[in-house]
Amino acid sequence: MTAIDARQLDQVPEKPVERMLQNMKDYTAMSFELIWQRQAILLSATILTGYFFDFFNALLFYSCILICEGQDLILARRVARLRPDQRKAIFESLAWILLNTVLHSTAICLYAISVALAQPSGGHFTPLFFLFAAALFAAMNNHQIVWAMILRLTMYGISFMVIVVEDIWVERPDLSSELWLHFFTVVFVMYFLIDCAFVFLRLYRTNLAQLEKLREEHERTKAAYIAKSQFVSTVSHELRTPLTSIKGSLDLINSGAIGEVPEKMQGLVDMASKNSQRLASLINDILDIQKMEAGEMVYRIRTVDVCAIVQEAISSNLGYASAHKVTIEQDCPDEGDLYISADASRLIQVLSNMISNAAKFSSEGSRVTVGCRRTDTGIRIYVKDRGIGIPPGSRDKVFDRFSQIDSSDERHAGGTGLGMNISREIVEHFGGIIDYESEVGVGSVFYVEFPEVRKVPDPATA
Repeated sequence: MTAIDARQLDQVPEKPVERMLQNMKDYTAMSFELIWQRQAILLSATILTGYFFDFFNALLFYSCILICEGQDLILARRVARLRPDQRKAIFESLAWILLNTVLHSTAICLYAISVALAQPSGGHFTPLFFLFAAALFAAMNNHQIVWAMILRLTMYGISFMVIVVEDIWVERPDLSSELWLHFFTVVFVMYFLIDCAFVFLRLYRTNLAQLEKLREEHERTKAAYIAKSQFVSTVSHELRTPLTSIKGSLDLINSGAIGEVPEKMQGLVDMASKNSQRLASLINDILDIQKMEAGEMVYRIRTVDVCAIVQEAISSNLGYASAHKVTIEQDCPDEGDLYISADASRLIQVLSNMISNAAKFSSEGSRVTVGCRRTDTGIRIYVKDRGIGIPPGSRDKVFDRFSQIDSSDERHAGGTGLGMNISREIVEHFGGIIDYESEVGVGSVFYVEFPEVRKVPDPATA
């Protein structure tokens, strides 16, 4: 086998070589997995026949078996390291597997025949059962490599026939003799074993075909996901560039830097400014989702002052709350000294999502409370509104992507449906939890909770 022409091996299609390697790996893995089961069976048969027949012959047989089993282990380790591009090594390993199969089967067959020859005619239950057990084991567990299974079953079948035909040849019995019954029983057993082998072979090939389809589907899905990710990332960045110019121009107009805006145009400018802001938020949310899916989201986790974070989140959302005619109040303990481990900018992003939702779904003139406190399990930061509340059974919708509780609310309040999903990803990355309590018509309390860090933060991060 080592003399195989490399040019001939290169002509073998890639798929059959990969399939052959997979069969070999399955075969050797099964052989390795069942080694102790085989040893228990073979050792029991050796001890039994050695006690009642020839002990030296039994010891010689088991020694040959151990040599073959050792070779199987060496082959199993070699096959496990093979790659599809190592075609010559694959064929050489297959040749060694088949050679070792012949040696292993020959040892079993010769020992069974030797035990049968030591018995009187017709009294061959032990060697025949020994062969039946070996053949059934091969039919059930050697279907990964068809030629190995064929070699074993052929050699065991020949041994079956040698034992029963030898009795008939020596005794020359009538057709009514039990020796003929033994012969026809062996024929039936051989048919049963062959049928079992084909059943297990079909099951194995069906499973391989299903695995191959799943693998191909996985590759197609992965390619589609990569294409989608690249498309979303590219489009989002391309949209952000002109949007930045549009938003900057609208901000200049609103600020009066280029002159007074006519009253008839002010409404249109305000609408354009609001929608550009919504579009910018949507693009930012999509990019965040993309980073999270790709595992590229960067976090700078430090020890942060919770009260300072709450104050900054309130300050950055005062304008948004004023636009919705909602006031924000702070509720933090006077003594402070509440510290957690988190990324300050990402935590402010989470609180901003919670505050903006509270402002959107609150009635005009109502209050939104943003506060923090120490609990039995850590530090809780919460946002409380006096809005419409959330119906029971809506928890999945609240934290799903592109999802809002009600389509009419979505049209009234706007939003991308991504904020709370992103917030959950961020909070869970910090080892915290995010949840809410709500009552329809009364309001909602959204909160995040983190383990407390009992040390003073670095002044730069605070």
